[in-house]
Amino acid sequence: MAQSDGHPSHSRTIEKRLIVLGSTGSIGTQTLEVVEHLNALAARGESPIRYRIVGLAAGRNVAVLGDQSRRYPEADLAIAHSDVRDLAIGEQGLGASFSGRLLRARHGPDAAERLVREVECDIVLAAMVGSAGLPATLAAVELGRDVALANKETLVAAGSLVIPAAFKSGSKLLPVDSEHCAAWQGLLAGRADCCPPMRCGPEISRVVLTASGGPFRTASVHETYHATAASALKHPTWQMGPKVTIDSASLTNKALEIVEAHWLFGLPGEKIGVLVHPQSIVHALVEFADGNVIAQLAAPDMRTPIQYALTHPHRPEGVSRKLDWSKLGTLEFTPPDRERFPALDCAYEIIAKGGTSGAVFNAANEQAVEAFLAGRIPFGRITELSRAALESVGASPIRCLEDVHACDAEARRAVRADLGAAAKSTASMFLR
Repeated sequence: MAQSDGHPSHSRTIEKRLIVLGSTGSIGTQTLEVVEHLNALAARGESPIRYRIVGLAAGRNVAVLGDQSRRYPEADLAIAHSDVRDLAIGEQGLGASFSGRLLRARHGPDAAERLVREVECDIVLAAMVGSAGLPATLAAVELGRDVALANKETLVAAGSLVIPAAFKSGSKLLPVDSEHCAAWQGLLAGRADCCPPMRCGPEISRVVLTASGGPFRTASVHETYHATAASALKHPTWQMGPKVTIDSASLTNKALEIVEAHWLFGLPGEKIGVLVHPQSIVHALVEFADGNVIAQLAAPDMRTPIQYALTHPHRPEGVSRKLDWSKLGTLEFTPPDRERFPALDCAYEIIAKGGTSGAVFNAANEQAVEAFLAGRIPFGRITELSRAALESVGASPIRCLEDVHACDAEARRAVRADLGAAAKSTASMFLR
Protein backbone atom coordinates (compact mmCIF):
# COMPACT_ATOMS: atom_id res chain seq x y z
CA MET A 1 0.00 0.00 0.00
CA ALA A 2 1.62 3.25 -1.15
CA GLN A 3 1.99 6.22 1.21
CA SER A 4 0.98 9.75 0.30
CA ASP A 5 3.19 12.50 -1.04
CA GLY A 6 3.73 14.26 2.28
CA HIS A 7 1.56 17.33 1.58
CA PRO A 8 0.43 18.74 4.95
CA SER A 9 -3.26 17.95 4.38
CA HIS A 10 -2.30 14.43 3.24
CA SER A 11 0.33 13.71 5.90
CA ARG A 12 -1.65 10.78 7.29
CA THR A 13 -3.37 9.74 4.09
CA ILE A 14 -2.98 6.21 2.76
CA GLU A 15 -3.35 5.50 -0.94
CA LYS A 16 -5.22 2.40 -2.07
CA ARG A 17 -4.96 1.08 -5.60
CA LEU A 18 -8.30 -0.01 -7.02
CA ILE A 19 -9.31 -2.18 -9.98
CA VAL A 20 -12.97 -1.88 -11.05
CA LEU A 21 -14.37 -4.93 -12.84
CA GLY A 22 -17.55 -3.96 -14.67
CA SER A 23 -16.64 -0.28 -14.63
CA THR A 24 -19.22 0.78 -17.23
CA GLY A 25 -22.21 -0.80 -15.49
CA SER A 26 -24.46 0.61 -12.79
CA ILE A 27 -22.31 -0.45 -9.82
CA GLY A 28 -19.06 0.37 -11.62
CA THR A 29 -20.07 3.93 -12.50
CA GLN A 30 -21.40 4.53 -8.99
CA THR A 31 -18.13 3.21 -7.56
CA LEU A 32 -16.23 5.84 -9.52
CA GLU A 33 -18.60 8.50 -8.13
CA VAL A 34 -17.78 7.27 -4.62
CA VAL A 35 -14.05 7.37 -5.39
CA GLU A 36 -14.29 10.97 -6.59
CA HIS A 37 -16.14 11.88 -3.40
CA LEU A 38 -13.65 10.12 -1.13
CA ASN A 39 -10.66 11.63 -2.93
CA ALA A 40 -12.16 15.09 -2.50
CA LEU A 41 -12.49 14.41 1.25
CA ALA A 42 -8.89 13.17 1.40
CA ALA A 43 -7.67 16.31 -0.38
CA ARG A 44 -9.30 18.36 2.39
CA GLY A 45 -7.81 16.13 5.09
CA GLU A 46 -11.27 14.76 5.99
CA SER A 47 -10.64 11.13 5.08
CA PRO A 48 -7.60 8.93 5.80
CA ILE A 49 -7.68 7.14 2.44
CA ARG A 50 -7.47 8.22 -1.16
CA TYR A 51 -7.90 5.92 -4.14
CA ARG A 52 -5.96 5.48 -7.34
CA ILE A 53 -7.76 3.73 -10.18
CA VAL A 54 -5.21 1.33 -11.68
CA GLY A 55 -7.54 -0.89 -13.74
CA LEU A 56 -10.89 -0.71 -15.54
CA ALA A 57 -12.63 -3.72 -17.08
CA ALA A 58 -15.74 -3.53 -19.28
CA GLY A 59 -17.81 -5.74 -21.53
CA ARG A 60 -18.15 -3.81 -24.77
CA ASN A 61 -19.35 -0.32 -23.83
CA VAL A 62 -16.38 1.53 -25.25
CA ALA A 63 -18.06 4.93 -25.20
CA VAL A 64 -18.34 4.94 -21.40
CA LEU A 65 -14.96 3.24 -21.05
CA GLY A 66 -13.46 6.01 -23.20
CA ASP A 67 -14.78 8.67 -20.85
CA GLN A 68 -13.45 6.74 -17.85
CA SER A 69 -10.09 6.30 -19.54
CA ARG A 70 -9.76 10.05 -19.97
CA ARG A 71 -10.57 10.60 -16.28
CA TYR A 72 -8.13 7.90 -15.16
CA PRO A 73 -5.32 7.87 -17.73
CA GLU A 74 -3.08 5.69 -15.52
CA ALA A 75 -5.57 2.84 -15.48
CA ASP A 76 -4.91 -0.34 -17.44
CA LEU A 77 -7.88 -1.37 -19.57
CA ALA A 78 -9.57 -4.71 -20.23
CA ILE A 79 -12.54 -5.40 -22.48
CA ALA A 80 -14.34 -8.73 -22.78
CA HIS A 81 -15.25 -8.38 -26.46
CA SER A 82 -12.92 -10.62 -28.48
CA ASP A 83 -12.37 -8.47 -31.56
CA VAL A 84 -11.79 -5.05 -30.07
CA ARG A 85 -11.01 -3.61 -33.49
CA ASP A 86 -14.68 -3.94 -34.40
CA LEU A 87 -15.50 -1.74 -31.41
CA ALA A 88 -12.72 0.80 -31.92
CA ILE A 89 -13.49 1.47 -35.58
CA GLY A 90 -16.47 3.62 -36.32
CA GLU A 91 -17.20 4.69 -32.74
CA GLN A 92 -17.96 8.40 -32.56
CA GLY A 93 -16.29 10.75 -30.12
CA LEU A 94 -13.68 8.35 -28.79
CA GLY A 95 -10.69 10.20 -30.19
CA ALA A 96 -7.56 8.73 -31.69
CA SER A 97 -5.72 8.56 -28.36
CA PHE A 98 -8.37 6.38 -26.74
CA SER A 99 -8.83 4.21 -29.81
CA GLY A 100 -5.10 3.53 -29.64
CA ARG A 101 -5.33 2.65 -25.95
CA LEU A 102 -8.29 0.39 -26.65
CA LEU A 103 -6.39 -1.51 -29.30
CA ARG A 104 -3.53 -2.03 -26.84
CA ALA A 105 -5.86 -3.08 -24.00
CA ARG A 106 -6.29 -6.64 -22.80
CA HIS A 107 -9.27 -8.07 -24.63
CA GLY A 108 -11.15 -11.33 -24.86
CA PRO A 109 -13.13 -13.45 -22.36
CA ASP A 110 -10.15 -13.70 -19.98
CA ALA A 111 -9.19 -10.02 -20.17
CA ALA A 112 -10.49 -9.13 -16.70
CA GLU A 113 -8.70 -12.08 -15.10
CA ARG A 114 -5.42 -11.09 -16.77
CA LEU A 115 -5.91 -7.51 -15.59
CA VAL A 116 -6.27 -8.71 -11.99
CA ARG A 117 -3.27 -11.04 -12.20
CA GLU A 118 -0.96 -8.57 -13.96
CA VAL A 119 -1.76 -5.21 -12.31
CA GLU A 120 -0.79 -4.63 -8.68
CA CYS A 121 -3.65 -3.36 -6.53
CA ASP A 122 -5.04 -3.33 -2.99
CA ILE A 123 -8.76 -3.73 -3.71
CA VAL A 124 -10.73 -5.27 -6.56
CA LEU A 125 -14.31 -4.06 -6.98
CA ALA A 126 -16.06 -7.04 -8.59
CA ALA A 127 -19.19 -5.82 -10.38
CA MET A 128 -19.25 -7.84 -13.60
CA VAL A 129 -22.76 -9.20 -14.20
CA GLY A 130 -23.37 -12.93 -14.00
CA SER A 131 -20.93 -15.83 -14.06
CA ALA A 132 -18.57 -13.91 -16.37
CA GLY A 133 -16.98 -12.25 -13.35
CA LEU A 134 -16.10 -15.49 -11.56
CA PRO A 135 -12.56 -16.18 -12.94
CA ALA A 136 -11.31 -12.65 -12.28
CA THR A 137 -12.82 -12.55 -8.79
CA LEU A 138 -11.38 -15.93 -7.87
CA ALA A 139 -7.99 -14.78 -9.17
CA ALA A 140 -8.12 -11.72 -6.89
CA VAL A 141 -8.99 -13.91 -3.90
CA GLU A 142 -6.18 -16.36 -4.65
CA LEU A 143 -3.74 -13.44 -4.81
CA GLY A 144 -4.86 -12.30 -1.35
CA ARG A 145 -6.39 -9.06 -2.56
CA ASP A 146 -9.40 -7.62 -0.78
CA VAL A 147 -12.53 -7.88 -2.93
CA ALA A 148 -15.46 -5.47 -2.71
CA LEU A 149 -17.97 -8.02 -3.90
CA ALA A 150 -20.94 -6.84 -5.94
CA ASN A 151 -21.13 -10.00 -8.04
CA LYS A 152 -23.22 -12.45 -6.00
CA GLU A 153 -23.00 -15.09 -8.73
CA THR A 154 -19.36 -15.68 -7.76
CA LEU A 155 -20.33 -17.25 -4.44
CA VAL A 156 -23.54 -18.83 -5.70
CA ALA A 157 -21.70 -20.71 -8.44
CA ALA A 158 -18.36 -21.37 -6.73
CA GLY A 159 -18.56 -20.59 -3.03
CA SER A 160 -16.88 -23.89 -2.18
CA LEU A 161 -13.83 -22.72 -4.17
CA VAL A 162 -13.82 -19.03 -3.28
CA ILE A 163 -14.32 -19.22 0.50
CA PRO A 164 -11.50 -21.71 1.24
CA ALA A 165 -9.23 -19.70 -1.08
CA ALA A 166 -10.07 -16.53 0.87
CA PHE A 167 -9.34 -18.16 4.23
CA LYS A 168 -6.04 -19.45 2.83
CA SER A 169 -4.88 -16.18 1.25
CA GLY A 170 -6.30 -13.78 3.84
CA SER A 171 -8.46 -12.04 1.25
CA LYS A 172 -11.40 -10.13 2.70
CA LEU A 173 -14.75 -10.29 0.91
CA LEU A 174 -16.29 -6.88 1.53
CA PRO A 175 -19.98 -7.14 0.57
CA VAL A 176 -21.36 -4.42 -1.68
CA ASP A 177 -24.92 -5.75 -1.91
CA SER A 178 -26.94 -3.50 0.38
CA GLU A 179 -28.42 -6.49 2.26
CA HIS A 180 -25.11 -8.24 2.95
CA CYS A 181 -23.40 -4.98 3.83
CA ALA A 182 -26.26 -4.35 6.28
CA ALA A 183 -26.00 -7.84 7.78
CA TRP A 184 -22.24 -7.40 8.16
CA GLN A 185 -22.75 -4.14 10.07
CA GLY A 186 -25.33 -5.86 12.27
CA LEU A 187 -22.94 -8.71 13.01
CA LEU A 188 -20.30 -6.17 14.05
CA ALA A 189 -22.52 -5.42 17.05
CA GLY A 190 -21.74 -8.89 18.33
CA ARG A 191 -18.13 -9.21 17.14
CA ALA A 192 -16.27 -5.96 16.65
CA ASP A 193 -13.55 -7.61 14.56
CA CYS A 194 -15.67 -9.60 12.14
CA CYS A 195 -15.13 -9.33 8.39
CA PRO A 196 -16.33 -11.78 5.74
CA PRO A 197 -15.66 -14.50 5.00
CA MET A 198 -16.49 -15.63 8.51
CA ARG A 199 -18.21 -18.40 10.43
CA CYS A 200 -20.99 -17.22 12.72
CA GLY A 201 -21.38 -19.04 16.00
CA PRO A 202 -24.41 -19.97 18.12
CA GLU A 203 -24.73 -16.36 19.28
CA ILE A 204 -26.49 -15.63 15.97
CA SER A 205 -30.08 -16.88 15.84
CA ARG A 206 -30.68 -15.71 12.28
CA VAL A 207 -30.01 -13.08 9.65
CA VAL A 208 -33.00 -11.65 7.79
CA LEU A 209 -32.53 -10.04 4.38
CA THR A 210 -35.18 -7.64 3.15
CA ALA A 211 -36.69 -7.43 -0.32
CA SER A 212 -38.68 -4.58 -1.80
CA GLY A 213 -41.06 -7.06 -3.43
CA GLY A 214 -40.36 -5.52 -6.83
CA PRO A 215 -43.02 -4.38 -9.30
CA PHE A 216 -45.24 -7.45 -8.68
CA ARG A 217 -45.47 -7.24 -4.91
CA THR A 218 -49.26 -6.84 -4.99
CA ALA A 219 -49.99 -8.54 -8.33
CA SER A 220 -51.85 -11.83 -8.59
CA VAL A 221 -50.06 -15.09 -9.37
CA HIS A 222 -51.57 -15.02 -12.87
CA GLU A 223 -50.55 -11.41 -13.51
CA THR A 224 -47.02 -12.11 -12.28
CA TYR A 225 -46.62 -15.24 -14.39
CA HIS A 226 -47.67 -13.49 -17.60
CA ALA A 227 -45.93 -10.15 -16.94
CA THR A 228 -44.08 -8.44 -19.79
CA ALA A 229 -40.47 -7.28 -19.84
CA ALA A 230 -41.61 -3.65 -19.84
CA SER A 231 -43.47 -4.10 -16.54
CA ALA A 232 -40.76 -6.29 -14.98
CA LEU A 233 -38.13 -3.64 -15.66
CA LYS A 234 -40.03 -0.97 -13.69
CA HIS A 235 -38.47 -1.51 -10.27
CA PRO A 236 -40.15 0.70 -7.65
CA THR A 237 -37.02 1.44 -5.60
CA TRP A 238 -33.65 0.69 -7.19
CA GLN A 239 -32.02 1.74 -10.46
CA MET A 240 -30.12 -1.28 -11.78
CA GLY A 241 -29.10 -3.01 -14.99
CA PRO A 242 -31.72 -5.13 -16.85
CA LYS A 243 -30.50 -8.56 -15.66
CA VAL A 244 -30.46 -7.61 -11.98
CA THR A 245 -33.79 -5.78 -12.32
CA ILE A 246 -35.49 -8.87 -13.77
CA ASP A 247 -33.95 -11.02 -11.03
CA SER A 248 -35.30 -8.59 -8.45
CA ALA A 249 -38.78 -8.75 -9.96
CA SER A 250 -38.82 -12.56 -9.64
CA LEU A 251 -37.02 -12.51 -6.27
CA THR A 252 -34.37 -14.70 -7.88
CA ASN A 253 -32.00 -11.94 -6.81
CA LYS A 254 -33.04 -12.60 -3.22
CA ALA A 255 -32.57 -16.34 -3.71
CA LEU A 256 -29.02 -15.69 -4.89
CA GLU A 257 -28.48 -13.41 -1.89
CA ILE A 258 -29.59 -16.17 0.51
CA VAL A 259 -26.92 -18.46 -0.95
CA GLU A 260 -24.37 -15.64 -0.84
CA ALA A 261 -25.16 -14.97 2.84
CA HIS A 262 -24.64 -18.68 3.56
CA TRP A 263 -21.10 -18.44 2.19
CA LEU A 264 -20.15 -14.97 3.47
CA PHE A 265 -21.26 -15.51 7.05
CA GLY A 266 -20.97 -19.29 7.44
CA LEU A 267 -24.67 -19.68 8.21
CA PRO A 268 -26.90 -22.69 7.50
CA GLY A 269 -30.01 -22.11 5.40
CA GLU A 270 -32.38 -22.31 8.37
CA LYS A 271 -30.68 -19.26 9.89
CA ILE A 272 -31.24 -17.05 6.82
CA GLY A 273 -34.66 -15.52 6.25
CA VAL A 274 -36.37 -13.00 3.95
CA LEU A 275 -39.00 -10.35 4.63
CA VAL A 276 -40.69 -8.12 2.06
CA HIS A 277 -40.11 -4.49 3.02
CA PRO A 278 -41.40 -2.17 0.25
CA GLN A 279 -39.82 1.00 1.68
CA SER A 280 -36.26 -0.42 1.22
CA ILE A 281 -35.04 1.44 4.31
CA VAL A 282 -34.17 -1.53 6.53
CA HIS A 283 -31.74 -3.65 4.52
CA ALA A 284 -31.13 -6.51 6.95
CA LEU A 285 -31.76 -7.58 10.54
CA VAL A 286 -29.49 -9.66 12.75
CA GLU A 287 -31.18 -11.55 15.58
CA PHE A 288 -28.92 -12.65 18.45
CA ALA A 289 -29.47 -15.65 20.69
CA ASP A 290 -30.30 -13.37 23.65
CA GLY A 291 -33.26 -11.88 21.78
CA ASN A 292 -31.68 -8.60 20.76
CA VAL A 293 -32.13 -7.59 17.11
CA ILE A 294 -29.90 -5.14 15.25
CA ALA A 295 -31.40 -3.55 12.14
CA GLN A 296 -29.40 -1.51 9.63
CA LEU A 297 -31.25 1.42 8.04
CA ALA A 298 -30.15 3.66 5.18
CA ALA A 299 -31.60 5.42 2.16
CA PRO A 300 -31.93 3.12 -0.88
CA ASP A 301 -28.73 4.22 -2.61
CA MET A 302 -26.08 1.71 -3.71
CA ARG A 303 -23.34 4.26 -3.16
CA THR A 304 -23.76 3.79 0.60
CA PRO A 305 -22.70 0.10 0.72
CA ILE A 306 -20.07 0.74 -1.97
CA GLN A 307 -18.50 3.43 0.21
CA TYR A 308 -18.59 1.27 3.33
CA ALA A 309 -16.94 -1.65 1.52
CA LEU A 310 -14.15 0.62 0.28
CA THR A 311 -13.54 2.50 3.54
CA HIS A 312 -14.14 -0.07 6.31
CA PRO A 313 -13.38 0.31 9.19
CA HIS A 314 -13.41 4.09 8.64
CA ARG A 315 -16.61 6.11 8.27
CA PRO A 316 -15.91 9.37 6.42
CA GLU A 317 -18.70 11.72 5.30
CA GLY A 318 -21.10 9.83 3.05
CA VAL A 319 -21.78 10.56 -0.60
CA SER A 320 -25.45 9.51 -0.32
CA ARG A 321 -28.34 11.44 1.13
CA LYS A 322 -29.19 10.77 4.77
CA LEU A 323 -32.55 9.59 6.03
CA ASP A 324 -35.02 12.24 7.10
CA TRP A 325 -36.42 10.65 10.23
CA SER A 326 -39.26 13.16 10.45
CA LYS A 327 -40.60 11.91 7.10
CA LEU A 328 -39.80 8.23 7.45
CA GLY A 329 -43.38 7.15 8.06
CA THR A 330 -44.39 3.51 8.40
CA LEU A 331 -42.05 0.60 7.84
CA GLU A 332 -43.83 -2.54 6.63
CA PHE A 333 -42.62 -6.13 6.84
CA THR A 334 -44.44 -9.17 5.45
CA PRO A 335 -43.41 -12.73 4.58
CA PRO A 336 -42.83 -13.31 0.84
CA ASP A 337 -45.47 -15.16 -1.18
CA ARG A 338 -43.69 -18.41 -2.09
CA GLU A 339 -46.33 -19.30 -4.71
CA ARG A 340 -45.74 -16.06 -6.60
CA PHE A 341 -41.98 -16.13 -6.00
CA PRO A 342 -40.93 -19.82 -6.13
CA ALA A 343 -37.27 -18.93 -6.73
CA LEU A 344 -36.80 -18.45 -2.98
CA ASP A 345 -37.29 -22.17 -2.34
CA CYS A 346 -34.51 -22.92 -4.82
CA ALA A 347 -32.02 -21.08 -2.60
CA TYR A 348 -32.49 -23.46 0.31
CA GLU A 349 -32.35 -26.42 -2.03
CA ILE A 350 -29.01 -25.16 -3.37
CA ILE A 351 -27.59 -24.77 0.15
CA ALA A 352 -28.75 -28.29 1.06
CA LYS A 353 -27.41 -29.93 -2.13
CA GLY A 354 -24.16 -27.97 -2.34
CA GLY A 355 -21.63 -28.77 -5.04
CA THR A 356 -22.46 -27.47 -8.51
CA SER A 357 -26.16 -26.86 -7.79
CA GLY A 358 -25.59 -23.11 -7.43
CA ALA A 359 -23.71 -22.95 -10.73
CA VAL A 360 -26.50 -24.85 -12.46
CA PHE A 361 -29.26 -22.63 -11.09
CA ASN A 362 -27.37 -19.43 -11.81
CA ALA A 363 -26.54 -20.37 -15.42
CA ALA A 364 -30.06 -21.60 -16.11
CA ASN A 365 -31.49 -18.37 -14.73
CA GLU A 366 -29.16 -16.26 -16.88
CA GLN A 367 -30.25 -18.21 -19.98
CA ALA A 368 -33.94 -17.96 -19.05
CA VAL A 369 -33.75 -14.20 -18.36
CA GLU A 370 -32.13 -13.75 -21.78
CA ALA A 371 -35.06 -15.62 -23.37
CA PHE A 372 -37.57 -13.53 -21.41
CA LEU A 373 -36.00 -10.23 -22.45
CA ALA A 374 -36.06 -11.47 -26.05
CA GLY A 375 -39.83 -12.02 -25.76
CA ARG A 376 -39.63 -15.81 -26.10
CA ILE A 377 -41.18 -16.77 -22.75
CA PRO A 378 -43.53 -15.28 -20.14
CA PHE A 379 -42.09 -14.02 -16.88
CA GLY A 380 -43.19 -17.03 -14.86
CA ARG A 381 -41.24 -19.42 -17.08
CA ILE A 382 -37.92 -17.99 -15.86
CA THR A 383 -38.02 -19.81 -12.52
CA GLU A 384 -39.66 -22.89 -14.04
CA LEU A 385 -36.76 -23.29 -16.46
CA SER A 386 -34.20 -22.67 -13.72
CA ARG A 387 -35.80 -25.23 -11.41
CA ALA A 388 -36.09 -27.78 -14.23
CA ALA A 389 -32.37 -27.43 -14.97
CA LEU A 390 -31.57 -27.80 -11.27
CA GLU A 391 -33.45 -31.11 -11.28
CA SER A 392 -32.24 -32.47 -14.62
CA VAL A 393 -28.57 -31.52 -14.37
CA GLY A 394 -28.28 -32.26 -10.66
CA ALA A 395 -25.32 -31.50 -8.41
CA SER A 396 -21.79 -32.87 -8.31
CA PRO A 397 -18.71 -31.95 -6.22
CA ILE A 398 -16.63 -28.92 -7.24
CA ARG A 399 -12.93 -29.75 -7.45
CA CYS A 400 -11.80 -26.89 -9.68
CA LEU A 401 -13.13 -23.98 -11.74
CA GLU A 402 -13.49 -26.24 -14.80
CA ASP A 403 -16.21 -28.19 -12.93
CA VAL A 404 -18.16 -24.95 -12.52
CA HIS A 405 -17.75 -24.05 -16.20
CA ALA A 406 -18.85 -27.53 -17.29
CA CYS A 407 -22.05 -27.43 -15.21
CA ASP A 408 -22.70 -23.86 -16.33
CA ALA A 409 -22.59 -24.98 -19.96
CA GLU A 410 -24.73 -28.06 -19.26
CA ALA A 411 -27.40 -25.96 -17.52
CA ARG A 412 -27.56 -23.53 -20.44
CA ARG A 413 -27.94 -26.45 -22.87
CA ALA A 414 -30.78 -27.81 -20.74
CA VAL A 415 -32.64 -24.49 -20.86
CA ARG A 416 -32.11 -24.15 -24.62
CA ALA A 417 -33.39 -27.70 -25.10
CA ASP A 418 -36.52 -26.89 -23.07
CA LEU A 419 -37.07 -23.73 -25.10
CA GLY A 420 -36.60 -25.63 -28.35
CA ALA A 421 -39.03 -28.37 -27.29
CA ALA A 422 -41.63 -25.79 -26.28
CA ALA A 423 -41.24 -23.97 -29.62
CA LYS A 424 -41.72 -27.21 -31.57
CA SER A 425 -44.78 -28.07 -29.50
CA THR A 426 -46.30 -24.64 -30.15
CA ALA A 427 -45.56 -24.89 -33.87
CA SER A 428 -47.16 -28.32 -34.14
CA MET A 429 -50.31 -27.02 -32.45
CA PHE A 430 -50.66 -24.31 -35.09
CA LEU A 431 -50.13 -26.85 -37.88
CA ARG A 432 -52.93 -29.14 -36.72
